[in-house]
Amino acid sequence: MIIRSNVEEESPRIELTPIIDMVFLLLIFFLVATTFQQTERELSIALPDSEAAGPITMQLREIVVNVTSEGAIIVGGNTVGLDDLRAMITEAVEANPEQKVSVRGDRDVPYGTVARVLDVCKGAGVDAPFLDTVPFD
Repeated sequence: MIIRSNVEEESPRIELTPIIDMVFLLLIFFLVATTFQQTERELSIALPDSEAAGPITMQLREIVVNVTSEGAIIVGGNTVGLDDLRAMITEAVEANPEQKVSVRGDRDVPYGTVARVLDVCKGAGVDAPFLDTVPFD
């Protein structure tokens, strides 16, 4: 004999509250992470034009070296000298032999200053430092 109860069973449903919480936390994490990485690239550096320029890609643990129009070398928001830069890059290459370095030289800085920075990078063990440019308008 089949006994039926008068209690209706609810169909299973998915709770959206934990999913929405997780999505907001991920969104906040990626916004904060992007903001920290973009800080180095937003210095007032006017990059030179280049036909072969492409979009700037962010590599994990990439060192960004900015050379201002006055010739100051800035890494991570701090002004450093060539000797400090060499020590910093040598230490990074020892920790990661495939260390990536991007050099962003202002278009008004003398080429010799940028060449010295590139030379320091090569001398510290970086295989191929990148020289960032922007495409022609």
